[in-house]
Amino acid sequence: MIIIKNETQIQGIKKASVIAANTLIYLEQFLHIGQDTETLNELAHKYIKSQNSIPAPLNYHGFPKSICTSINNVVCHGIPDKKDILKNGDIVNIDITVIYEGYFGDTSKTYIIGEADEDIKNFVKITEDSMYAGIKILKPGILLSEMGKTIEKFVEPFNYSVVKEYGGHGVGIRFHEEPHVCHFYTKSNNIKLQTGMIFTVEPMINKSKNWRVHTSSIDGWTVTTKDNSLSAQFEHTVLITKDSYEILTLPSI
Repeated sequence: MIIIKNETQIQGIKKASVIAANTLIYLEQFLHIGQDTETLNELAHKYIKSQNSIPAPLNYHGFPKSICTSINNVVCHGIPDKKDILKNGDIVNIDITVIYEGYFGDTSKTYIIGEADEDIKNFVKITEDSMYAGIKILKPGILLSEMGKTIEKFVEPFNYSVVKEYGGHGVGIRFHEEPHVCHFYTKSNNIKLQTGMIFTVEPMINKSKNWRVHTSSIDGWTVTTKDNSLSAQFEHTVLITKDSYEILTLPSI
């Protein structure tokens, strides 16, 4: 069941979303060559707690950390670890979800560490641009599948592919709500958008035509590309307004 948010809920979700976005901004100063992802996790945890918030991923279905850090060929759900040290040319997605006064805000961004070649820079930019291309068409009355179609058409000319096993989701009252949000075209996402819907737009794009992924049998969380290609992701929490949309996960710092 899709939860249509009322004004009180929207205001609470907005506050949580800004804290999530501010957490990303705070972490950016620590993203450098030689940094380990466990330290990023600890810094994020302390910052989120300082904002009277709770890191939503921690202990969610057994997830052991407060944020996700997904490096290079890791598509999503990367687990921070002291042994994962950022190197020159790496790309890393930092995924933040916070709970503030019972409301959830969810965002992520892919960063380039040090210097990378133009091909990788373009890949990361196109991934971000695909998210915004999908968001820009959102408004009441259109089908959610149109957003997926827009994102898929945006990346395919570059010989990239949209991961199909994972997608966005309703958010706000709970961490994961209906609807499931596909970032490729499928009739199963023919859901008519309504004012008051809040969900994430978070395309995971592989730097190859192969969209298939593999989940680690060791930790049960880490998702990697099947062909070892790079994968990037950007994410915003979005509200459907009376006649358009509003991105909620924009920072205030």
